Amino acid sequence: MRTDSSPGTLPAREHLPAAPAGTPVLDVVIPVYNEEKDLQPCVRRLHEHLDRTFPYAFRITIADNASTDTTPQVARQLAAQIPEVTTFRLEQKGRGRALRAVWSASDAPVLAYMDVDLSTDLNALLPLVAPLISGHSDLAIGSRLTRSSRVVRGPKREFISRAYNLILRGSLQARFSDAQCGFKAIRRDVAQILLPLVEDTGWFFDTEMLVLAERAGLRIHEVPVDWVDDPDSTVHIVKTATDDLKGVWRVGRALATGSLSLDRLARPFGDDPRDRDIEDVPKGLARQLVGFCVVGALSTLFYLLLYSGFRVFTGSQTANALALLVSAVANTAANRRLTFGVRGRGGAVRHQAQGLVVFGIGLALTSGSLAALNAATSEPAHSTELAVLVAANLAATVLRFLLFRAWVFPDRREDDSARAASPSYDTTPFRAGEVADSWRDATVQLLPVRPHDTDARDSR
Repeated sequence: MRTDSSPGTLPAREHLPAAPAGTPVLDVVIPVYNEEKDLQPCVRRLHEHLDRTFPYAFRITIADNASTDTTPQVARQLAAQIPEVTTFRLEQKGRGRALRAVWSASDAPVLAYMDVDLSTDLNALLPLVAPLISGHSDLAIGSRLTRSSRVVRGPKREFISRAYNLILRGSLQARFSDAQCGFKAIRRDVAQILLPLVEDTGWFFDTEMLVLAERAGLRIHEVPVDWVDDPDSTVHIVKTATDDLKGVWRVGRALATGSLSLDRLARPFGDDPRDRDIEDVPKGLARQLVGFCVVGALSTLFYLLLYSGFRVFTGSQTANALALLVSAVANTAANRRLTFGVRGRGGAVRHQAQGLVVFGIGLALTSGSLAALNAATSEPAHSTELAVLVAANLAATVLRFLLFRAWVFPDRREDDSARAASPSYDTTPFRAGEVADSWRDATVQLLPVRPHDTDARDSR
């Protein structure tokens, strides 16, 4: 990470394509559908807050989702009266569709959105975007579920929100606390690569974006917020919950099958200490050891259960071979994904073949131990057989880890270094309504310009 220490400049990450003075640093999007009553007070209140507290140029973009009332006229009136306000009209509904379209077209290095009801206290806006401006984080979300959040809402919405986030934690292993809070921000360079992977165009858009970002190793900053429920909210809870559960299933299946190309998202945005070569510290060894031990413990338990089951119908050697074969396939697959971080189907067959070679070594150790036990006593107790197998498996496990690390899943440090030296991002065409642009690698200083010092519409 590089920080420009010149007076009055904005700290920037190496890959933040910052804009020159006069171009908005922050673009706040307000998605609306038939909000003719709330739109004007919301925009004026937000503008007053930003003008008073935000030290850089900003823009407020009203994203109209095919409203059928006078919302478009109110939006155009606000854009004509306030220089920092612009409006964007879409002919199709969908909050995710609106955010994708506006964020893809925006020239601001930091992009945010909030709900038109302003349920979230605006004092959290600067803490939300500050980690993105400074380069500390890639995305930021407001959270109503942290200990220090202060929230006023009914028990039904409280239950639904917490239940939904528990579902995300249990099914998609999400670690962020609040996916549904309408108060989020993202760096433009991150959005440029992340948004084409997000399929949802409705309310699940936020969740899908956060899950993919987290799985790719991007940093998500959480801000505790003060939040008051809007009793006049027009959100259809049952339909939204159903669509969200469908989205959870779709994303979970895509992650399980490896069909999402998250590799192009992994660490393209600046320095990561995990990528540094430190003398006498093998890269990723600690994390791999923990993952391998967890997978190994579960595999051993699985193996012993299989052995006990097969032993009822066959001899000890056959039961050992069958149990070890089945558990070895599962062990290789689990270590491939969880321990060594290999995603997708590429090389899976080769990895399983190499894993079977390692299995053969383990089979030789365990079978040899059983043979030695049978030679020592004609009818060993079942508990003695299990004890011998555990000891033999411990020896085989050490050898298995070394072979996995050095042969089956070798360290791809050289390939990663080559990719880092000459980065190339996916060139998949954008969908309709999206704007593809070539972003500069050079970092330009962002001067702290007050919004009223320049007409923001000059840059549009």
